[in-house]
Amino acid sequence: MSISLQNISKNYGSQKALDNINFSIEKGQIVGFLGPNGAGKSTTMKIINGYLNPDAGEVQVNNVSVAENPMSTKAMIGYLPEHNPLYLDMYIKEYLLFCAKVHKVSKASVKIIIDKVGLKPEISKRIKELSKGYRQRVGLAAAMLHNPEVLILDEPTTGLDPNQLVEIRNLIKEVGKDKTVLFSTHIMQEVEAICDRVIILNKGKIVADRLMDELKGKNLEEMFRSLTN
Repeated sequence: MSISLQNISKNYGSQKALDNINFSIEKGQIVGFLGPNGAGKSTTMKIINGYLNPDAGEVQVNNVSVAENPMSTKAMIGYLPEHNPLYLDMYIKEYLLFCAKVHKVSKASVKIIIDKVGLKPEISKRIKELSKGYRQRVGLAAAMLHNPEVLILDEPTTGLDPNQLVEIRNLIKEVGKDKTVLFSTHIMQEVEAICDRVIILNKGKIVADRLMDELKGKNLEEMFRSLTN
């Protein structure tokens, strides 16, 4: 399995953020991660990435323990967090070249990823001059730069206009052919358009884990509301 969570729990003081959750994701699967605000989605993603330690349970990435081998598993993952951290005073290419040095990948990889995520029209700008949608593209480019086997994307299409939405959806779908993709979103149409599977989290517990083929003809939004109200 590309990602495996076994009996994961996490508390913030007296608040139980995650309550004994279990799921696994196979290579080449695109999984939509849904849930209301505060359900535990971002916490789960941070635990998979090794940025947070669970209070109980184990996470493995490509059968490697995140707790025991955090640097190895982080190298396998491309991560775009909900609040996209960028150096705003840097130019796009300058920032991505900096990221390339961190990941020890070639300069040629930067040109490839700029083309892939559609940053060329804005390439001469500093990041602080970009719209929110283009900033998301820069974050996505940084996450994909080292060609990771697993992509963890926390609301990657936030702030995109309708045309950009379609472009990024198509990009995620294309990337997902040979990678594992877990991404959170509040847009049901996004899940229906590109996902193979959906996992719904509510109050720190998994309330649904279904293949999209099983949901054909069903209203995903209605199902979401009935499970999370």
